[in-house]
Amino acid sequence: MAGIWLDVLDGIARTCREHGRGDLLQAVRDKRVQLLDPTLRVLVVGEPNQGKSQLVNAIVNAPVCPVGDGSTTVLPTVVRHGEVASAAVVHTPPAAGPVDAGTVERTAVPVDRIASAVAGTLGRRPGGGPAHVEIGLPRALLGAGLVLVDTAGSDEATAIGGGIPIAAVSRADAVLLVSDSTRELSVAEINMLLHITRSHPNVVVVQTKTDLVTDWRAVAERNRRHLAEAGVPAALIPVSSALRLRAAVTDDRELNAESGFPVLIARLQRDLAGKADPLARASVALTARTVVEQLAAPLRAELESQEAQQQSGPISQLHAAQREVDELRRCSTRWQNTLSDEMGDLLSDIEYDLRDRTRQILRMVDEAFDTADPLVAWDTFQDWLERSMTEAAEANHEWLVQRCDWAARRVAANFARYGYDVLPPWSVTVPEDLGDRLPEIERPHIDRFTASQKVITGMKGSYGGLLMFGLALTLAGMPMINPVSIGAGALFGGKSIHDESRQLLRRRQSTVKTAIQRHVDDYFVRMNKDCRDTVRQVQRMLRDHFTALTEELQEAIIQSFRTAKQAADTDMAVREQRQREIRLKMTRLAALYDQAQQLTGARTAPAGLGSPA
Repeated sequence: MAGIWLDVLDGIARTCREHGRGDLLQAVRDKRVQLLDPTLRVLVVGEPNQGKSQLVNAIVNAPVCPVGDGSTTVLPTVVRHGEVASAAVVHTPPAAGPVDAGTVERTAVPVDRIASAVAGTLGRRPGGGPAHVEIGLPRALLGAGLVLVDTAGSDEATAIGGGIPIAAVSRADAVLLVSDSTRELSVAEINMLLHITRSHPNVVVVQTKTDLVTDWRAVAERNRRHLAEAGVPAALIPVSSALRLRAAVTDDRELNAESGFPVLIARLQRDLAGKADPLARASVALTARTVVEQLAAPLRAELESQEAQQQSGPISQLHAAQREVDELRRCSTRWQNTLSDEMGDLLSDIEYDLRDRTRQILRMVDEAFDTADPLVAWDTFQDWLERSMTEAAEANHEWLVQRCDWAARRVAANFARYGYDVLPPWSVTVPEDLGDRLPEIERPHIDRFTASQKVITGMKGSYGGLLMFGLALTLAGMPMINPVSIGAGALFGGKSIHDESRQLLRRRQSTVKTAIQRHVDDYFVRMNKDCRDTVRQVQRMLRDHFTALTEELQEAIIQSFRTAKQAADTDMAVREQRQREIRLKMTRLAALYDQAQQLTGARTAPAGLGSPA
């Protein structure tokens, strides 16, 4: 009958070895030795003063464990079959795994001094260490293979360093948690049961001291509800150790039945008879659950870590490189748009500035030659005009230089994220020969009022005046040429000369203004052409500079992208291989778990395993 569960247990051991878990392998080996042992090891645990020692005494019908207010269980007490009553303090080496009989030290203790041995004051080796009291007793129940282990109270055991009683659960075939009927199960006891049932399939809650509480049945019912609500798969058996011991003395069968011990003894005998198969199957199934949970948890964590790391490491570097490629593409579009916009604005502003400066010069020319005579002021005016136009050209070119530098910095700002100086190594300057580039002003042809022209103009005017006034005076009987007509002719001749002189001045002024207007227009066209040529030259140089910079960055980024992609592909291949290995291991663990659970018919997936996909 042991063949099926033993094969499964050996399969669990092989799995532990394959996963490199020597600790779990040793635990499985210990479980194998334990299940092949025909004895039934029953662990009695619970809080202090709940009647654990008295329960052991009642089961074997002998006062083997000390009880009473002055008695304290410090060392675990193992009660097994013996041909004669005997007691000894057993010291075991603090090593994991099966204990070699040659390394066990036994110190015999008189039967009447068992209380001192259990209290740890007799037979214990100096320096402490793992130890327990072993009692042999000739009883038929013990002779059938039952071994009882009485433990110290959980809080006392922790305080003296003797080890928490739950630590021995893995070496027990059955666990009896003792709680008296004076109260309901405490939170600490429920938690202890939850912990025990996770690693042990055979747990019984023994409710003692029913003889002291009249409504012990109500307490038992409430305790069963607490167990059901907490999800603790443990039976509850109410008993009275006092009634059991009294019935043994008086051989009273009815009193023994009232004590509840026949039910408990029948449960222990059934467990003893079923250890070779039903109990072993449940134990192997639970062992498989525990082992699979511990083996699957790191695999699941590693698989989740592998999936989480897909967004980091080489993959994140690949994504970062791809973002850099996209960002450089956007940067290329931005700087080209910026350069085009800046150069367009620059041409418009420079042309407007030059036009405004020439208009100011023309306004000053108009104001000057509204009163000045070009024949007199031309030389002085020519020097002023050349100087003004040179200053206007220099100011316009200085602003052009500043705006070109500003445009270069605006374009370079698009590359600020790359962390180094990207300004071109050259700069635009004002030409030193700017004055030589200006067109020379030609002296306009100006009509002069010569002496012969003045004489002729005066004669024309005096003739008209003489004739007009002479004819008028002849009507009065005077001769045509008389002093009055002669004076009038002289007056009209002078006025004609003055009027002709003014008209010639206005013609000269208009001629000069027109000539200067043409000269300034020629100046504007030439300077505007120079500015436009300079702007286009700067635009080409900036375009070539930033294009070369973009190509350099693109080459570096694409190389980084290729490196990152290669690393990501390699990492992805390694990661996928490892994930396949993890999923394969988890699939095998799931198969092992299902095989173990088929021993009992349970198919609940253990925590941490889940789906291997």
